[in-house]
Amino acid sequence: MNQLKKRIAIYPGTFDPITNGHLDIVKRAVCLFDHIVVAVSDNLRKKPLFNLQERKKMAEDAIQAIKYVEVMTFEGLLVQFAHEMQASAIIRGIRAVSDFEYEFQMALMNRKLDPKLETVYLMPSEEYTYLNSTLVKEIARLGGRLDCFLPSLVVAMLSEKFTEKKP
Repeated sequence: MNQLKKRIAIYPGTFDPITNGHLDIVKRAVCLFDHIVVAVSDNLRKKPLFNLQERKKMAEDAIQAIKYVEVMTFEGLLVQFAHEMQASAIIRGIRAVSDFEYEFQMALMNRKLDPKLETVYLMPSEEYTYLNSTLVKEIARLGGRLDCFLPSLVVAMLSEKFTEKKP
């Protein structure tokens, strides 16, 4: 009997915090792969508002209703993590042409490091094309409405972070 290999993809990111746009990409990826690993990373070049465990908690809460998806943290090279997870692909979201240049460079570097690992670009629904974590943190800092951009736990945790920072 011929056993089909499970198609596993990694969706990496800082997810500081995870947004409805990220979730849109996860839902699209589930249609293409058997299993998705949302890989929350500690990017040394970024200074996240939330620590790694908080970001993992928010992502786990946000994806709990989506089958065949799990959240993990990782450090180091993405291609090494993908190899450990036996993944065949990396999922990346592309919102605009401005995202493409950076993503293209990363895909080529990852391909050089592991020629068997593919990068799959997914476009979010148009309602999320402008959405990113930096913008929602700014909206939160200024006291704006967040529920249309973020899962409810993320709204609560983000609001709490900015309440803590006020004198």
